[in-house]
Amino acid sequence: MDKILVAMFDEEKKVYEGSKALAGLDDEGSIALFSTAVITKDQDGKVIVKQEADRGPLGTAVGALTGSLAGLFGGTLGVVVGAAAGTLAGISYDWAKLGVGSDFIAEIGDQLQPGKYALIAEIEEDWVTPIDTSLEKAGATKVLRRAREDVVDQQIERDVAAARAELAGLKAEYKRAGAEQKARLEARIDAARERVRDLQQRAKTNLVRTAEESRARTKKLQLKLKKVRGEARAKLGAGIAQARKQQERRSEKLRKAWERAKEAMRD
Repeated sequence: MDKILVAMFDEEKKVYEGSKALAGLDDEGSIALFSTAVITKDQDGKVIVKQEADRGPLGTAVGALTGSLAGLFGGTLGVVVGAAAGTLAGISYDWAKLGVGSDFIAEIGDQLQPGKYALIAEIEEDWVTPIDTSLEKAGATKVLRRAREDVVDQQIERDVAAARAELAGLKAEYKRAGAEQKARLEARIDAARERVRDLQQRAKTNLVRTAEESRARTKKLQLKLKKVRGEARAKLGAGIAQARKQQERRSEKLRKAWERAKEAMRD
Protein backbone atom coordinates (compact mmCIF):
# COMPACT_ATOMS: atom_id res chain seq x y z
CA MET A 1 0.00 0.00 0.00
CA ASP A 2 1.25 3.45 -0.94
CA LYS A 3 1.70 5.58 2.18
CA ILE A 4 3.16 8.83 3.46
CA LEU A 5 5.29 8.17 6.53
CA VAL A 6 6.54 10.74 9.05
CA ALA A 7 8.96 9.67 11.80
CA MET A 8 9.90 12.00 14.68
CA PHE A 9 13.41 12.20 16.16
CA ASP A 10 15.01 14.14 18.99
CA GLU A 11 18.39 14.59 17.28
CA GLU A 12 19.59 15.44 13.79
CA LYS A 13 22.05 12.54 13.74
CA LYS A 14 19.29 10.08 14.53
CA VAL A 15 16.94 11.32 11.81
CA TYR A 16 19.59 10.57 9.18
CA GLU A 17 20.15 7.16 10.76
CA GLY A 18 16.43 6.61 10.29
CA SER A 19 16.75 7.58 6.63
CA LYS A 20 19.54 5.02 6.21
CA ALA A 21 17.37 2.39 7.90
CA LEU A 22 14.59 2.95 5.37
CA ALA A 23 17.11 2.74 2.53
CA GLY A 24 18.33 -0.57 3.95
CA LEU A 25 14.80 -1.99 4.04
CA ASP A 26 14.34 -0.82 0.47
CA ASP A 27 17.55 -2.56 -0.62
CA GLU A 28 16.55 -5.86 0.96
CA GLY A 29 13.07 -5.73 -0.58
CA SER A 30 11.06 -5.40 2.64
CA ILE A 31 9.59 -2.09 1.43
CA ALA A 32 9.72 0.19 -1.59
CA LEU A 33 11.08 3.64 -0.79
CA PHE A 34 10.24 6.32 -3.35
CA SER A 35 11.40 9.59 -1.78
CA THR A 36 12.55 11.11 1.49
CA ALA A 37 13.03 14.52 3.07
CA VAL A 38 14.11 15.85 6.48
CA ILE A 39 12.61 18.83 8.29
CA THR A 40 13.03 20.45 11.68
CA LYS A 41 11.14 23.01 13.73
CA ASP A 42 13.15 25.81 15.31
CA GLN A 43 12.49 27.41 18.69
CA ASP A 44 10.18 29.98 17.07
CA GLY A 45 7.99 27.23 15.64
CA LYS A 46 9.21 27.69 12.07
CA VAL A 47 9.60 24.55 9.94
CA ILE A 48 12.91 24.38 8.06
CA VAL A 49 13.65 21.88 5.30
CA LYS A 50 17.04 20.29 6.04
CA GLN A 51 16.97 17.81 3.14
CA GLU A 52 14.70 18.35 0.17
CA ALA A 53 12.69 15.61 -1.48
CA ASP A 54 14.16 13.83 -4.46
CA ARG A 55 13.75 15.60 -7.78
CA GLY A 56 11.37 14.29 -10.43
CA PRO A 57 8.00 12.49 -10.32
CA LEU A 58 8.95 10.20 -7.42
CA GLY A 59 9.49 13.21 -5.15
CA THR A 60 6.17 14.89 -5.95
CA ALA A 61 4.23 13.80 -2.85
CA VAL A 62 7.03 14.28 -0.31
CA GLY A 63 7.98 17.60 -1.89
CA ALA A 64 4.39 18.84 -1.71
CA LEU A 65 4.12 17.84 1.94
CA THR A 66 7.41 19.45 3.04
CA GLY A 67 6.56 22.58 1.08
CA SER A 68 3.13 22.82 2.68
CA LEU A 69 4.54 22.30 6.17
CA ALA A 70 7.24 24.92 5.61
CA GLY A 71 4.62 27.36 4.35
CA LEU A 72 2.09 26.65 7.07
CA PHE A 73 4.56 26.88 9.94
CA GLY A 74 6.96 29.27 8.27
CA GLY A 75 5.32 32.46 9.44
CA THR A 76 4.09 33.56 5.99
CA LEU A 77 1.47 36.23 6.67
CA GLY A 78 -1.08 35.03 4.16
CA VAL A 79 -0.87 31.46 5.41
CA VAL A 80 -1.11 32.48 9.05
CA VAL A 81 -4.17 34.62 8.33
CA GLY A 82 -5.73 31.76 6.39
CA ALA A 83 -5.05 29.33 9.21
CA ALA A 84 -6.63 31.69 11.71
CA ALA A 85 -9.68 32.01 9.50
CA GLY A 86 -9.91 28.26 9.03
CA THR A 87 -9.69 28.46 5.22
CA LEU A 88 -6.32 27.39 3.76
CA ALA A 89 -8.00 26.61 0.44
CA GLY A 90 -4.84 26.63 -1.65
CA ILE A 91 -2.75 24.63 0.78
CA SER A 92 -5.61 22.19 1.38
CA TYR A 93 -5.63 21.54 -2.35
CA ASP A 94 -1.89 20.77 -2.20
CA TRP A 95 -2.53 18.31 0.62
CA ALA A 96 -5.31 16.71 -1.39
CA LYS A 97 -2.98 16.35 -4.38
CA LEU A 98 -0.59 14.26 -2.32
CA GLY A 99 -3.49 12.23 -0.94
CA VAL A 100 -3.76 13.28 2.71
CA GLY A 101 -6.09 15.53 4.66
CA SER A 102 -5.62 18.53 6.90
CA ASP A 103 -6.01 16.33 10.01
CA PHE A 104 -2.77 14.54 9.11
CA ILE A 105 -0.99 17.87 8.64
CA ALA A 106 -2.24 19.04 12.02
CA GLU A 107 -1.02 15.83 13.66
CA ILE A 108 2.45 16.33 12.17
CA GLY A 109 2.48 19.91 13.46
CA ASP A 110 1.49 18.78 16.95
CA GLN A 111 4.06 15.99 17.11
CA LEU A 112 6.97 17.99 15.64
CA GLN A 113 8.01 20.06 18.63
CA PRO A 114 10.59 22.91 18.52
CA GLY A 115 14.13 21.57 18.32
CA LYS A 116 12.99 18.19 16.98
CA TYR A 117 13.36 16.57 13.54
CA ALA A 118 11.09 14.63 11.20
CA LEU A 119 11.86 12.16 8.44
CA ILE A 120 9.20 12.27 5.70
CA ALA A 121 8.98 9.46 3.17
CA GLU A 122 6.71 7.93 0.58
CA ILE A 123 6.76 4.17 0.87
CA GLU A 124 5.07 1.00 -0.30
CA GLU A 125 4.69 -1.51 2.54
CA ASP A 126 2.63 -4.63 3.24
CA TRP A 127 3.14 -4.64 6.99
CA VAL A 128 4.33 -2.06 9.50
CA THR A 129 6.66 -4.15 11.68
CA PRO A 130 9.86 -3.90 9.58
CA ILE A 131 9.77 -0.11 9.46
CA ASP A 132 8.59 0.37 13.04
CA THR A 133 11.34 -1.92 14.36
CA SER A 134 14.10 -0.33 12.27
CA LEU A 135 13.10 3.26 13.01
CA GLU A 136 12.74 2.53 16.72
CA LYS A 137 16.31 1.20 16.75
CA ALA A 138 17.43 4.37 14.96
CA GLY A 139 15.84 6.50 17.67
CA ALA A 140 12.41 7.42 16.33
CA THR A 141 10.07 8.62 19.06
CA LYS A 142 6.90 8.50 16.95
CA VAL A 143 5.95 7.10 13.54
CA LEU A 144 2.91 8.46 11.70
CA ARG A 145 1.41 6.98 8.53
CA ARG A 146 -1.36 7.83 6.15
CA ALA A 147 -2.39 5.87 3.07
CA ARG A 148 -2.54 8.06 -0.04
CA GLU A 149 -6.00 8.48 -1.53
CA ASP A 150 -7.29 9.78 -4.87
CA VAL A 151 -8.87 12.80 -3.21
CA VAL A 152 -8.32 15.27 -6.04
CA ASP A 153 -9.51 12.92 -8.79
CA GLN A 154 -12.79 12.37 -6.96
CA GLN A 155 -13.24 16.09 -6.32
CA ILE A 156 -12.55 16.99 -9.95
CA GLU A 157 -15.15 14.45 -11.04
CA ARG A 158 -17.75 15.92 -8.69
CA ASP A 159 -16.88 19.51 -9.60
CA VAL A 160 -17.16 18.82 -13.34
CA ALA A 161 -20.59 17.24 -12.86
CA ALA A 162 -21.78 20.20 -10.79
CA ALA A 163 -20.36 22.77 -13.23
CA ARG A 164 -21.96 21.02 -16.22
CA ALA A 165 -25.34 20.97 -14.47
CA GLU A 166 -25.05 24.66 -13.57
CA LEU A 167 -24.10 25.63 -17.12
CA ALA A 168 -26.89 23.55 -18.64
CA GLY A 169 -29.43 25.13 -16.26
CA LEU A 170 -28.28 28.65 -17.10
CA LYS A 171 -28.47 27.97 -20.84
CA ALA A 172 -31.98 26.58 -20.49
CA GLU A 173 -33.05 29.61 -18.49
CA TYR A 174 -31.44 31.91 -21.07
CA LYS A 175 -33.65 30.47 -23.82
CA ARG A 176 -36.80 31.31 -21.85
CA ALA A 177 -35.67 34.71 -20.55
CA GLY A 178 -36.57 38.13 -21.81
CA ALA A 179 -34.06 40.65 -23.15
CA GLU A 180 -33.32 42.24 -19.77
CA GLN A 181 -32.82 38.90 -18.02
CA LYS A 182 -30.66 37.58 -20.86
CA ALA A 183 -28.14 40.36 -20.37
CA ARG A 184 -27.70 39.35 -16.74
CA LEU A 185 -27.60 35.64 -17.55
CA GLU A 186 -24.88 36.09 -20.14
CA ALA A 187 -22.40 37.16 -17.45
CA ARG A 188 -23.30 34.16 -15.31
CA ILE A 189 -22.98 31.82 -18.29
CA ASP A 190 -19.56 33.25 -19.09
CA ALA A 191 -18.46 32.71 -15.49
CA ALA A 192 -19.80 29.15 -15.53
CA ARG A 193 -17.95 28.46 -18.78
CA GLU A 194 -14.75 29.72 -17.20
CA ARG A 195 -15.19 27.33 -14.26
CA VAL A 196 -15.72 24.43 -16.65
CA ARG A 197 -12.65 25.48 -18.63
CA ASP A 198 -10.55 25.60 -15.44
CA LEU A 199 -11.78 22.15 -14.41
CA GLN A 200 -10.98 20.79 -17.85
CA GLN A 201 -7.41 22.06 -17.53
CA ARG A 202 -7.14 20.72 -13.99
CA ALA A 203 -8.23 17.26 -15.15
CA LYS A 204 -5.67 17.33 -17.95
CA THR A 205 -2.89 18.49 -15.63
CA ASN A 206 -3.67 15.77 -13.10
CA LEU A 207 -3.86 13.16 -15.84
CA VAL A 208 -0.35 14.02 -17.00
CA ARG A 209 1.04 14.29 -13.46
CA THR A 210 -0.36 10.98 -12.24
CA ALA A 211 0.80 9.20 -15.39
CA GLU A 212 4.37 10.50 -14.93
CA GLU A 213 4.38 9.55 -11.27
CA SER A 214 2.99 6.09 -12.02
CA ARG A 215 5.58 5.39 -14.71
CA ALA A 216 8.42 6.41 -12.40
CA ARG A 217 7.07 4.28 -9.53
CA THR A 218 6.53 1.25 -11.78
CA LYS A 219 10.04 1.56 -13.20
CA LYS A 220 11.55 1.60 -9.70
CA LEU A 221 9.47 -1.39 -8.60
CA GLN A 222 10.43 -3.36 -11.72
CA LEU A 223 14.11 -2.73 -11.01
CA LYS A 224 13.59 -4.00 -7.47
CA LEU A 225 11.80 -7.06 -8.83
CA LYS A 226 15.06 -8.20 -10.46
CA LYS A 227 16.88 -8.12 -7.12
CA VAL A 228 14.48 -10.01 -4.85
CA ARG A 229 13.41 -13.65 -4.67
CA GLY A 230 10.81 -15.84 -3.06
CA GLU A 231 7.92 -14.36 -1.11
CA ALA A 232 9.26 -10.80 -1.45
CA ARG A 233 9.31 -11.16 -5.23
CA ALA A 234 5.75 -12.49 -5.33
CA LYS A 235 4.46 -9.65 -3.16
CA LEU A 236 6.33 -7.05 -5.16
CA GLY A 237 4.94 -8.43 -8.41
CA ALA A 238 1.42 -8.28 -6.98
CA GLY A 239 2.06 -4.71 -5.86
CA ILE A 240 3.14 -3.69 -9.36
CA ALA A 241 0.00 -5.21 -10.86
CA GLN A 242 -2.19 -3.46 -8.30
CA ALA A 243 -0.47 -0.12 -8.94
CA ARG A 244 -1.08 -0.47 -12.67
CA LYS A 245 -4.77 -1.17 -12.14
CA GLN A 246 -5.07 1.80 -9.81
CA GLN A 247 -3.39 4.05 -12.36
CA GLU A 248 -5.72 2.80 -15.09
CA ARG A 249 -8.73 3.61 -12.91
CA ARG A 250 -7.40 7.07 -12.10
CA SER A 251 -6.57 7.81 -15.72
CA GLU A 252 -10.00 6.70 -16.88
CA LYS A 253 -11.72 8.82 -14.23
CA LEU A 254 -9.73 11.93 -15.15
CA ARG A 255 -10.12 11.31 -18.88
CA LYS A 256 -13.90 11.10 -18.49
CA ALA A 257 -13.95 14.28 -16.41
CA TRP A 258 -11.92 16.05 -19.13
CA GLU A 259 -14.24 14.77 -21.88
CA ARG A 260 -17.38 15.81 -19.98
CA ALA A 261 -15.99 19.28 -19.40
CA LYS A 262 -15.15 19.50 -23.09
CA GLU A 263 -18.70 18.43 -24.03
CA ALA A 264 -20.13 21.07 -21.73
CA MET A 265 -18.11 23.74 -23.54
CA ARG A 266 -19.49 22.59 -26.90
CA ASP A 267 -23.14 22.45 -25.88
